[in-house]
Amino acid sequence: MAMKRANGDGSVYKIGGKRRKPFGARVTIGWQLDPETGRSKQIYQSIGTFATRVEAETALNNYLQNPYDIEAHKITFAGVYDRWSAEYFETLKNPSSARSYKAAYAYCEPLYNIRMRDIRVEHMQGVIKDAEVGDATKGRMKSLFNLMYKWCMIHEVVEKDYSALFVHKAGKRDKTKRVPFKNSEIQKLWKMQEFSVVDMILFALYSGFRPSEVTLIETRFVDLVRWRIKGGMKTEAGTDRIVPIHEKIRPIVQKHYNPDSKFLFTNEKGEYMTYDQYRGRFKNVMRALGTTHTPHEARHTFISCAKHFDVDENLLKAIVGHKIRDVTEAVYTHRPFSDYVAAVALIDYSGEDIEFESIDADWD
Repeated sequence: MAMKRANGDGSVYKIGGKRRKPFGARVTIGWQLDPETGRSKQIYQSIGTFATRVEAETALNNYLQNPYDIEAHKITFAGVYDRWSAEYFETLKNPSSARSYKAAYAYCEPLYNIRMRDIRVEHMQGVIKDAEVGDATKGRMKSLFNLMYKWCMIHEVVEKDYSALFVHKAGKRDKTKRVPFKNSEIQKLWKMQEFSVVDMILFALYSGFRPSEVTLIETRFVDLVRWRIKGGMKTEAGTDRIVPIHEKIRPIVQKHYNPDSKFLFTNEKGEYMTYDQYRGRFKNVMRALGTTHTPHEARHTFISCAKHFDVDENLLKAIVGHKIRDVTEAVYTHRPFSDYVAAVALIDYSGEDIEFESIDADWD
């Protein structure tokens, strides 16, 4: 006969009827006053059923030594996201990273109400495949799955990390085939300013910001007195860097500057323009222009032009947010901001078309 357990330690009991697992184990989760007897009685919660009493006793003992969330097996994908994001987003230095995960989560709606323990590889692969978004967002969806499963393993929600069993194969871009804008194309863009996101493309061409960085520039970080902007993300060197506003695009910045708007560039509703929205509008501009550039090629054009006009390489890296590997330059050299202004001022697309060679992948 099993030894009687102390009050509050739960119990193992026999379940009536013919069952494959006739023994139950339960734990005490609280106390309740019995109005009939005036005594307190335990409130139980089951931790499972078992084939033998020994298995039930073992499970109960394991729980008492290492308590866990009994309801964890019921938590849905949406429930895991809520708990994981509440913890993870607080660790992020750049709020734009949280926005990118929120955007990725929005495309995971088919998984919201499925228990996390019931989700398998084909569910996640299917959601990524069916999402009508670009490879960048699909890659973020895979990253989201990885992080959520890591949280689940720590909190014993699942026993197996299914996100580790597949790799999202985005179309690998060949950076050597990226083609900078021609001067003649940029000159045409200046004549199309009122069309769609042309202003944003011109801004990128004269500032070197990544397309996702352009959409995230906040109005409060735009300085119209000293003509400079704080922005950027992705790398430690690229986050919150100070970039001079080229004289050519100052009227564009002034036109879009609205103290009541959080972001410098917004969509038609005056709201934050996501990267996917920008990418779609960018394609429309390219069709009107009669060419097939990608949003990232505006940044490649800026860097190519800067190198063509012999901008100091370390200055250029600081402007576009690349790590400076020269220790003397990175640690001991302090440059006046006028050096950065002079470097950006060299960007000039007014001449004849320049035949650029392929851009080094290091300059992405």
